[in-house]
Amino acid sequence: MIHAIRLFAVLLAACLLWGLSATTTHAGAYEAALPPELATAADLCALVPCAEVLPGATRFSPRKGQPPYAEGYGTGTDGKPALLGYVMLSTDITDTPAYSGKPVVTLIGMDTQGRYAGVKVLKHSEPILLLGIPESALLDFNRQYVGKSVADEIEVGQSRADEGVVGVDAISGATVTVIAQNQVLTTSGAAVARQVGILAPTQRAPASFAESGKRYSWQQLVASGAVQRLLVQPAQVGLQGGDGPFIELWFGDLNHPDIGRSVLGDAGWQGLRAQLRSAEHAIFVIRTAGAESFKGSGFVRGGIYDRVQVRQGADAFTFRDLDYLNLYGVAAEGAPTPTESAIFVIRSPGFSAAYPWKLSFLGNRVDRATGTRSFASFDAPYWLPETMLQGGRPHIDEPEAPWRKVWRKQAGAIALFVALLCAVTLVYALRDRLTRRATHKNKWPVNAFKYTAWALSIVFVGFAAMAQPSVTQVLTWFHALLLRWDWALFLSDPFIFCFWIFIIVTVLLFGRGLFCGWLCPFGSLSEAIFKLGRFLGLKRWQRQLPRRWHDRLKWVKYGVFFGLLAVSVFSMGLAEMLAEVEPFKTTFLVGIGNRAWPYGLFACTLLGLSLFIERPYCKYLCPLGAALAMPSTFRWFGLRRKVDCNHCKACAVGCGSQAIDANGRIDQRECLHCLDCMVLYTDTRGCPPLARERKRRARDGLALTPVGRDGYFFPLVPVPADAPKLSGPDPRLPTDPVAPPYAAKAGAARWITEVWDHIWPWSGEGWRSARALQVAGLAIALAATVAWALAATGQLRAGALIGWWLGWSVYEVLIRLAGRRYVKDGPWWRGRYRRATVMDMLCYVGFKNLLVGAVLFLTLKGMGILSA
Repeated sequence: MIHAIRLFAVLLAACLLWGLSATTTHAGAYEAALPPELATAADLCALVPCAEVLPGATRFSPRKGQPPYAEGYGTGTDGKPALLGYVMLSTDITDTPAYSGKPVVTLIGMDTQGRYAGVKVLKHSEPILLLGIPESALLDFNRQYVGKSVADEIEVGQSRADEGVVGVDAISGATVTVIAQNQVLTTSGAAVARQVGILAPTQRAPASFAESGKRYSWQQLVASGAVQRLLVQPAQVGLQGGDGPFIELWFGDLNHPDIGRSVLGDAGWQGLRAQLRSAEHAIFVIRTAGAESFKGSGFVRGGIYDRVQVRQGADAFTFRDLDYLNLYGVAAEGAPTPTESAIFVIRSPGFSAAYPWKLSFLGNRVDRATGTRSFASFDAPYWLPETMLQGGRPHIDEPEAPWRKVWRKQAGAIALFVALLCAVTLVYALRDRLTRRATHKNKWPVNAFKYTAWALSIVFVGFAAMAQPSVTQVLTWFHALLLRWDWALFLSDPFIFCFWIFIIVTVLLFGRGLFCGWLCPFGSLSEAIFKLGRFLGLKRWQRQLPRRWHDRLKWVKYGVFFGLLAVSVFSMGLAEMLAEVEPFKTTFLVGIGNRAWPYGLFACTLLGLSLFIERPYCKYLCPLGAALAMPSTFRWFGLRRKVDCNHCKACAVGCGSQAIDANGRIDQRECLHCLDCMVLYTDTRGCPPLARERKRRARDGLALTPVGRDGYFFPLVPVPADAPKLSGPDPRLPTDPVAPPYAAKAGAARWITEVWDHIWPWSGEGWRSARALQVAGLAIALAATVAWALAATGQLRAGALIGWWLGWSVYEVLIRLAGRRYVKDGPWWRGRYRRATVMDMLCYVGFKNLLVGAVLFLTLKGMGILSA
């Protein structure tokens, strides 16, 4: 057995090394280095291969328009230059993130008829397209657009001619990525097509203003929504924080008589009206903070104001020097003093003040780690108040969000999946009723449900829906929190989204065992293979690892998880590559036959071992299981134990996950909830203490009473002598019970003291036993506090802040182990405490500081102070 383990370890290392070497050789566009001036250079096509996406073009113009594009020219039949089409860079138009949280930088070609002429991915950050799925799959996906029109309604999925929908095939296992890429291609193509006249602007009914004749103060204009604010913090553009924002803009409509007179005064508004034609519209923009100019410098070179634009629906309205009017001040009472101001005129008849629009401030986001710049758009919405429009605001048919389309098209399958999750949760919640109906010789009252869940998990969840959760999703969410959290992105994969809601809820209620033991597709497949081996007569060769080896190897999965998490802080791409320790992609997403042989061999080896060892991957290697095991320490409801379990080994012998120790205690982090021990718990013929009592009563002619919740027969006569007495360690708790210093307190005093105990890790006992450790802890706590203060003032990046917080968390574990070595067991409202092991304390501090850090982190991100 030990030789097999060593052979497996060598195979795992070989697979990882092969994967890394293959990655280096075939990385392609993955995290490709792009020219640092790509976002700002006038000559786009001098930096990127525009000719590849616009065949036949030999000459390209500089960037023009807003959003920018380049014209491509070839040689006409008369020998003169002929316009063949347009080339655009996706990140000049939209920064829609893919699953990694970063956009796929794409070069797009479009001919003069509005048909896609070519698509080339310049850079992406999707590791699944590096290892899990060949990068060529994304190239094949993009080729489907060539020849299709930007006027088409293109969706990922099947075509629906009756609805005018043109479908493109998805990439199996990369649903979120292709949905985001479809949005990038269609948004970019339509934006340029409208700008050059291929697509006509949307026709909207003009506004009919409701005039009151009032003059409003600045505060009243802001309160009513007639004036809006656009605020950009330095962290949002990758700069160090300072005393104020990067830029603060206030803007609003000027055509409405009440707003116009309030902002410009009577004479100013009448002068503006004299300069506007009937179909033209004016807005004002003022800067009140920040040194950045919203006018930019483009109007000096080419007469274009390239820092601001107005967007209404799919239309974008840009401004030239002829669209600019001076604004010398704001007449409204209480208005701030502007440091820069302008009036911009929208001359397109497609704009209507009756409908909502957005002011967009266009800029570049700097990656402070590499110095590279990327396009960024910061928007603020505007819609005239209901009372300022005759008849109120018009009804708007907003385009359906991509994630909503996915949920609508798969509503039936999603409903069945949610029903499965709810049914499994309900069955497990009623487990006591099932286990009482089962015996050690007839477990079908439990197994019928469990085996059904396995089958549905393997076939429906794993192979059909490809909804196998993965540790890569944990890492992706962690980094999305750092870079850009987008609910729409995660909602794009409804099965994974629903599955994770189920996982989070059930882990906190019951521990990881319900997901890992009942619904994990790979775990179910591994368990099914083990049962199949027993059915085929391999039981004589099926073994559990010796206890001493099991107790060592079960920690490997925690090392794998913490290693992946640590690597992801420095390189998400490398962490995703190392996450190939999970065989999930090979088994369900891509298929063993569709991957390179080392990955297939690795997956087959794991499944082959499952014939002889019950769930070897789940018990010893799975980083996802380790991630879920940590909060399982504090599950609310665990499996029951009785006092005799500390010397009876019946349950431990039959525990496939080897989660029951020599004292009869269940390690909730390792338990996979097979419920075999709970069947024995009330089995009057299988549980030795119950069997002895049953035989005694039968011998003495006494009645058999039902088995109570404590696992014993109800006593015939309520005599204290019949109560079981504890001898040795209490198996009902994972460790020995402990009374915290505030155990004797009650009411509000107890709650206040307990909250303080969570915040303040130092104690008198710790000072007496490890004074140097406590002093060092105070210094690190002070440094971590300073780190949060620096982050709150915009002077510390998110990555550095997380590093300090992790460092403090490690030290807090050491401090608590030296003085406050206890944790609460079970629901928070119960006062049941026990001695903490090192793993208990790691889980407690890690989980607590994750929640505290997440709240503070999201608060700073929401304030626009913290940057990645």
